[in-house]
Amino acid sequence: MTPSADQMHQKRRDEMLGVLLMATAMLIIPTSDAIAKYLSGGHSPAFLSWVRYLAALGFILPVALLQHARAPEPARAPASQGRYWLAQILRTAFLVTAMTLYFVAIARIPLADALGAYFIAPIVATLLAAIALRERLDRRKLLAVALGFVGAILVVRPGTETSADTLIALASGCCMACYLVLTRATAQDRPPVMTLTIQLTLGILMLLPFAVLQWTTPTRESLLLILLMGLVSTLSNLMTISAFRLAQVQTLSPFVYLELIGATALGFALFGDLPSPATWAGIAVIVIAGLIVATARPPAPAQS
Repeated sequence: MTPSADQMHQKRRDEMLGVLLMATAMLIIPTSDAIAKYLSGGHSPAFLSWVRYLAALGFILPVALLQHARAPEPARAPASQGRYWLAQILRTAFLVTAMTLYFVAIARIPLADALGAYFIAPIVATLLAAIALRERLDRRKLLAVALGFVGAILVVRPGTETSADTLIALASGCCMACYLVLTRATAQDRPPVMTLTIQLTLGILMLLPFAVLQWTTPTRESLLLILLMGLVSTLSNLMTISAFRLAQVQTLSPFVYLELIGATALGFALFGDLPSPATWAGIAVIVIAGLIVATARPPAPAQS
């Protein structure tokens, strides 16, 4: 059955809203990363990951409880519940691993350098989505992802002195790719607020043993920064989950590269990492990649 014109327009509007949410989330999340880098001098990556989840849960839990009171979830078959929880556990495990490895990397190298290696994620996510979710690959999306990766390489220009830390950031990106695909696969199962609440709760439980073993008591200043880190993380995660309810992985993946803009600006402002001409060229390529996807027309519907 051929979709109507109204359905096609609605699909396009949903996709554009998904792009807007994803772009906004990627532009604000470097604030949380910069705070984590600043705090890494006194706290371990596992502890910072744990308190980030804890602070974020403090912001989102009241909203989730209110939402659940107004609209309780319908009963689901045990088999369906089992598959859902398995997917959520795997999804959260990939995200926890990605975040912790990324915090290890940014504690040792500049934000932009770590992000450039981390941005293998959209390429891996695109390939995984095509295989696991059977999402359609077209030339524009492949070109956008390729351009984004070229832009990331221009920003990073990794040298031999940072190769080990770059590999850590690269491993973080691969874990993030798995998280992105699982987010798309499960995005329709629960409302975004509930999905994020489950993700944060599972992450806190997974990281708790490591946080206890590497415990360091935050100062008053650190506590305020941790709360800000949690708020930014909550907002960006809500927007990301909502975006994946509206658009495909290949459409949204190139917009992950927008995080480089915020990371480069914050790296310079807070840590004195002055962007070079090659870095600005890389950011320009990344923006072009995002615009290619944002202006792409949806594929023609198949005839029945």
